[in-house]
Amino acid sequence: MLVLNRFVVPSDTQDSFVERAHAALAALAASTGYASGRLTRALDDPAYWTLVTEWESVGAYRRALGRFDVKVHATPLLSESLDEPSAFETLAAAEPGAGVVASASDRAAEPWR
Repeated sequence: MLVLNRFVVPSDTQDSFVERAHAALAALAASTGYASGRLTRALDDPAYWTLVTEWESVGAYRRALGRFDVKVHATPLLSESLDEPSAFETLAAAEPGAGVVASASDRAAEPWR
């Protein structure tokens, strides 16, 4: 599972943003089920940042959000991200030099139920 949080950060607050993002990433990284993460900045416009994390499952990510460390260090930062979908399920993947491996969706056929 991929979680992509996007931010627009004014230049005068970028130093404090980076410090808080590092703390958030460290708190998330200490969670069970965390696979990887990175803080990135757009090359074309340095005001645009993303915090990208990968998780073994939706449940692992949701459990991580309940951890005290994450509530203190990550949740306040994540609340500043752009209001848009941020959690994505992997439906196909390819390792270097390998073919594409498709996966079935974990979403319910009728999510309104």
